Amino acid sequence: MATDAIMSHEVQDENELWAGGKEPFGASYGKLMMWYFLLSDAFTFAGFLISYGTLRFSMPTWPLPDFVFSSLPGGIHHAPLIFVTFMTFVLIMSSVTMVRAVQEGHNGNRMGVVKWMGWTIVGGAMFLSCQAWEWTTLIGTEHMSVITNPFGTHVTDGVYLEDEHGHPYAAGEKAETFTAHHTYLIEKEKDEATGKEEWIHRKFKTKDGEIGQQEFGPKAFGALFFFITGFHGFHVFSGVLFLTIILVNAASGLYQNRGNHYEMVEKIGLYWHFVDLVWVFVFLVYYLL
Repeated sequence: MATDAIMSHEVQDENELWAGGKEPFGASYGKLMMWYFLLSDAFTFAGFLISYGTLRFSMPTWPLPDFVFSSLPGGIHHAPLIFVTFMTFVLIMSSVTMVRAVQEGHNGNRMGVVKWMGWTIVGGAMFLSCQAWEWTTLIGTEHMSVITNPFGTHVTDGVYLEDEHGHPYAAGEKAETFTAHHTYLIEKEKDEATGKEEWIHRKFKTKDGEIGQQEFGPKAFGALFFFITGFHGFHVFSGVLFLTIILVNAASGLYQNRGNHYEMVEKIGLYWHFVDLVWVFVFLVYYLL
């Protein structure tokens, strides 16, 4: 009898073990799959940033972010990292509004979810608009591309022999000097004779008396910038799109009728926080270091 009881208990335990319907770590299937996706995406971004660090430290020179990212809308220059700091602030604040949307979902407040998700969408759209302006400035005004990096860096002190238009200084005109590790921008100027834009490579003399001219910076700088920030921007765009769809569903009462405490809002919240966290690392690695 005792043996039968033990065997019956073991069969019961086995049946309960394989019965299904139990949520690992208290997380639903949807949340678990979202965590798997975010983990794989984290490895992808980590690979990109590690590649950036490897290429950067293998180059003899690298443009200084303070010089490259120093423009503001309205023609304002020499304001290092102000614009990208504003972009970062907007994205972080959108995470705060996302937290409030999830909280309102847990409380079953449909209009609260709609309101705070709406503000999250506004924050994401503002970030994308800022990134579009940054790309437009770098590509259209400063002529940076994935194959051309007009931002070069001097390796020693010296003095320019030509002005910013590529013309020799007039007699008595004070020449511009530069120091080692100073980043410069090679600009384009239209040739009056041909009507074509040409790069202006200013000539200079180093403190050792050597004559040289401005050279393009490492190609990897532009390629990595557009690829990494573009890949992140695609994630933000996708997030804004999904947020909009979920907001419409929430406003229609779909999630409230399901009675699952707005789990879909919580899942898109996980994705949005991940996107914000990745940007913090991009901001640190590409813009600050």
